[in-house]
Order: sequence, then C-alpha cells, then structure tokens
Amino acid sequence: MLAAFVGTSLVAGVVAAGAAMPAVGSMAALANTAIDSFESYPTNLGDPVLPQRSVIQDAKGNTLAYLWEQNRVDVPINKISKRMQQAIVAIEDSRFYEHNGVDIRGTARALVTNQGSGEIQQGGSTITQQYVKMILLNNAKNKTQEEAATERSAERKIREARFAIAMEKKKTKAEILNGYLNIAYFGSGAYGVETAAQTYYRKHADDLTLLEAATLAGTVQQPGAFDPIRNPKAAQTRRNLVLGRMRDLGYITQAQFEKGSKVPVKRYVHPRFFKNGCPTSDAPYFCDYVLNYIRNEPAFGPTRKDRIELLKTGGLTIRTTLDPGDQRSSQRAVEAYIPVADASRKADAISMVQPGTGRVLAMAQNTRWGTKGLGRTAYNYNVRKDYGGTIGMQSGSTFKPFTLAAALEEGISPYVSISAPPVRTFYGFQDCQGYGFPPYTVRGGGGVENMYSGTAGSINTFFVGLEQMVSLCRQAEIAESMGVRKGDGEPLNRVPSFVLGANEVVPLDMAAAFAGFENDGVWCKPNPVETISYTDDKKGVYDFRPQCRRVLSSYVADTVTSLLAGPVSGGGTAPNANFGRPIRGKTGTTDSSSAVWFVGYTPQIAAAVWVGDPRGGYRYPMRDVYVNGSYYGEVFGATLPAPIWRSAMMGAHQDLPIKDFGGGPRKGWIEIQDDPSNNKSGKKQDQGQQPVEPAPAPTESTEGNWGTELLDKLPDIHFGGN
Repeated sequence: MLAAFVGTSLVAGVVAAGAAMPAVGSMAALANTAIDSFESYPTNLGDPVLPQRSVIQDAKGNTLAYLWEQNRVDVPINKISKRMQQAIVAIEDSRFYEHNGVDIRGTARALVTNQGSGEIQQGGSTITQQYVKMILLNNAKNKTQEEAATERSAERKIREARFAIAMEKKKTKAEILNGYLNIAYFGSGAYGVETAAQTYYRKHADDLTLLEAATLAGTVQQPGAFDPIRNPKAAQTRRNLVLGRMRDLGYITQAQFEKGSKVPVKRYVHPRFFKNGCPTSDAPYFCDYVLNYIRNEPAFGPTRKDRIELLKTGGLTIRTTLDPGDQRSSQRAVEAYIPVADASRKADAISMVQPGTGRVLAMAQNTRWGTKGLGRTAYNYNVRKDYGGTIGMQSGSTFKPFTLAAALEEGISPYVSISAPPVRTFYGFQDCQGYGFPPYTVRGGGGVENMYSGTAGSINTFFVGLEQMVSLCRQAEIAESMGVRKGDGEPLNRVPSFVLGANEVVPLDMAAAFAGFENDGVWCKPNPVETISYTDDKKGVYDFRPQCRRVLSSYVADTVTSLLAGPVSGGGTAPNANFGRPIRGKTGTTDSSSAVWFVGYTPQIAAAVWVGDPRGGYRYPMRDVYVNGSYYGEVFGATLPAPIWRSAMMGAHQDLPIKDFGGGPRKGWIEIQDDPSNNKSGKKQDQGQQPVEPAPAPTESTEGNWGTELLDKLPDIHFGGN
C-alpha cells in the first residue's frame, strides 16, 4: 500500500513540475518521460450527464413512485450548506483553494500522515482529480473504460492530473466543488449530497448542521465502511477525524470540536429510504403504463432510444392525469367484487377516461404487482401488449355500437325494421376484398327489431342483419379510428362475428372509444401524462394538450348515445348499472362467458370493465363458479361488470355536478390525422399470468343463458343477448 502511495507521489511530483516549468535537473529522464505522457493526453473532459432521480405524481401532485438508476438530485452550490463545503474540503483536500488541480504538498503531507498512522487517513488526490475520476467512470460506455477509470496505475494518475489542471483553467473552484458534491457517492444508495441529506437526515443539503456535514464528508472515502446507518461506530470515528481537520484549518473552534466529538451519530441520523420503481407504487400498473407510454410516444423524443435515455437520465417530475379519488374508487370496486387472490382465480380490470381530452383518470385491477403467487402479475390487463399489457380479451356485444355508427352513417334509419328470429342463417357476407364467407348461423332474437329495441335487448340476429346492410369494412374502420385495435396491436378482424365481439381488445381502448360517442363523435387519444418538467427548473419537456380527431358526425354520435340509453333502461340488459345520473352503456358476454364486459359513460367520465380468468377464458369460463364466496351458474355483462362499473363510477362522480348529454365536443384539442393506435415497439416477458388462451375457431361472441347441451347440438350456431 505504501509503495503504491510513493509511486503516486512521484508521479504527482513530476506532473506538478511539468505543469509549472520545463523538465530539467537530476530527474531529467524520468521527468521527460512523464511529461511527454502527460502532454499526450487530451484536456477536454466535458461536463458529465448525471443520472438523477425522477418522481411520478398523480394529477394532484401526490407521489406515485420514484425512479432512478442512481438516486441523485442535482443542486447548485448555493443550495449546499457552508458547513458541508468546509467539511469535504477539510478531509479530502485542505489546499483545494490554493492549488491548480494537482497538489504536490498535499500529496506529501498525506503520505507522511498515512505512514505515521499505518493506514490511509488522507488521500493523495485533490478534489479536482477525484472529480475527474468520477466523471471518467460516469462517462464510461463499457467495461474496458470502467477499468481504465479505476485502475491503480501511474498512467491513470497522469491522465487524471492532465484533465484536472485543464479543468481548473476553465471552471471556478465553486463550480468544481459543486460538481464533486453532486457526483460523489455517500452510501446507502445516495448519490450526491442532496440525496444523502434526505436519506440520512430527512432534510435538504442547505440545512445540514456541522455534525451532519462532517459525517457525510467522512463517508466519501469508503461509503460502505463509514455508512452512519449500517456502521454508526465507524462513522462516528471518521466524523471526529473530519471535525479535527476542520479545527486544524480554523473552520471550527476547539470547543466546537470537543463538544461535537462526544455526540453519538445515532442521535441525529433519521433514515429515509426512497423506494425505486413502479412495483412500489400504490398504482403500479398505471405507473408502468406511464413509463411504457413515454417510451413509445414520439412526443417525448424522435426515437425510442431518445425516449429511453430521457427516462434513464432522469431528473424529471412526471405529473400524470391519474385522479386519486377516481383511482381509489376504482380499486375498491374491483377488489370488492373479486378480492385479490380470490379462490376462483378470476380477475377484473377497469379503465376510466375523460371524454373530450383523453386523460386517463384511473386504471385498476384486482391483483398485486409480482410474477409469482396467487393474485400477482406484472401484466396490466387494461392496456395492449406494447404498453405492458396483454393480447386482449374478446369484447362480446360491446362492439355493437360501432355497427350502429356505420349504419347511421350510411343513412339507415334508427327505426329500420329487421327480422330477428331466434335462429337465423346469413348468406352473402364478403370481406373487404370481395371474397365470400360461408353461411353464418346466429342465435339470439325473437321477432322484428329496430335499432332502439335491438340495442336495448342486445339482439344478435338483429345486429348481424344490420351488419350485413353496411358491410364488414366500415364498422371496423370506425372502431380503429376510435383507437380500438387488437391487444397485440394488429388491425381488427373483418369477419361476420365482428359485431358480436370476436376481436380481442383491452379496456383502455374501449373506454376511450365510448368517450368519443359522448364527445360528439370526436375521439381523443388516451394520454396518462399531464406534464414532464425538469426538477431543477430547466425548460419543460412536455405539456398536455388533447390530441383528437373527428370520426363521426354529430348526428351519428348523438344517435348512438341515444341508442345506448336502452341497455341501461328498465327493459335493457343492465339496468343495475344506474347510480342516479344520466348514463349510457353496453354489456358484453363472449362464448361460454369466457369474458364479460360493461362499457359505459356519463358526460364526465367513460369507463370499461372486463371480468375473466387470466389463465385463459375458454379453459376457465365464467360458468359454474364461486366468486367472492357466491355461486354463479353463468356470469354475464350485467352480473359482475355492470355493478363494478356502477360502484367505481359512483365514487368518481361524488364531487362532480350532475350533467346531461349534449353540448358538442370539448374545445382546445389538436387535430390528428394519422392512426396512432398501431404502435408496436417493445416487449415484456415473464410477467406472470395473462389472458393468452386463443379462442376456438370460429371465435364468435355469445350472450345469453343457453346451456352447454344446446351448444353441443348446434356447433355452428352462435349466441348473444346481454
């Protein structure tokens, strides 16, 4: 150890001489070699880009999660207490304000001190040299560069000295000290003095007292060994050494030294540990959706790499659109009807969206974040695969409004009469290229229906007849223009069973689409981010503005809204969704109740609820099951999803005025023409259970209370109703 230190001192001496005058004298050969090497190194080190801690907040400013690669918050020198500045100079580089970046006298003094004590008490490098080393390590792009920044060699010391002298010519002492205190590691996961002050003392760096500052200054040499939380005795011994150096330099008096050195470290250390990442959040799935949204959306950077770098570098305050009251109400509702880790292993999920803006107000499911154990998953059932979600779940009759919109757009009267017998076979369906489908048999009707009666009763034979009048293409185009795609991001299937909900979709897309009906036919892209700003008051990154486009005429959208009053009326499929306000909605139940839905809206909030089995709805249907202790022969859209929707929406509307439908679209949105819904970047794996079981072919939807015996007798007949 001492031999290495002597070598270091020799190099430092040669460098110091080389910096001051030409190489002459008795050390000519060695000096010339060292100086030649010294002069060969570049001088432009550049300022480091330091990873910092970011915070994700809800719409009210409450913290949802902290995120960091290094837990650091940069602060200017005037936000660091004078005592802290004095303490770090005293223990690390007492001649900091006198040397030019390399201090031969300080190196010699440290050598003598360390030889006398038999251990390293003082370092041989100046604060400027240490800062250079930290920058080189921070900027290292690979293992080779990391090793070069930390190797024990004369070459490394010469390189650091070259950079240090150049830095002293470009920066003030205050700037160098500020950079050092922000980059240094202080133990317990705390990078930089501000985070260290928060971690150990629950205060800011400009409020540090003498003893607190001396303790922090002592940790830098060996952050693990002198950590005041894990090793308070060693930290106290080291702190007293710092206090002694401060006394010797005149920063404190002998009386202050004697008094301070007697105070136990434990007396003033009050740890605060910052939990890192979305899994620690009270809304982990929404939090994860926010991060995936930022990674995927061009608004936050031209390339995915740029957006990832934005999150990686950090120092951000990400204010989201999550309403804490709506979120609490949604979480209570999904857990009240299907508790976490319920023996049935069934799951439910809800997304809430604000019509006219696309703000995502709430996102909840009855699971805890994790990859192992009953009731745990890292999959977000509310969003598509590219945003941390699933491949989607078949939507059932919640797709029928898109067919209504297509029919109304073609000028078909809402009072059109269509024969809707209990069983009907349809001929002549063609795909968008003109190729024909085989005969398609559907069950679920009772007579002659129009749009009002057919929608109220969710009559399948009526809707397939209506679908045949408008073709398979436009209804799918409308749904996609309102942001609905399959959970894997692929376009919707243009098949006869489209209207009965054969496509696998996710709740967030459905909530946003139905919000477009309420908003006069103007669909707004779901957005979970209100603002992104830098914590250190630099220019902001992003300010929310609704991104919307008109998909339907006012007449079509308003008529669909009028028609969707039927399902929640006394004669409809889900009157139990009502909670004393004007509402609109639609139930959905797929084949064998593999998945059940309710999607609806008020003038203020649209929400979609899905209930099913993450292990696979067709293997584990919502039939003959006990859920939350109650037996269900078969679960329909009105059985669980509608009550969950009602409960969540009641809480969300608690402080909102009662409004009726009408009034046109909201103002202030940006028109978007492209289809932003087909974003297919990023993959997530090994996240726990998700609804991944493919539906059997053909994948038509069914709603009703028909038994499995009838299904066995009529294999080509498909059901529907509520």
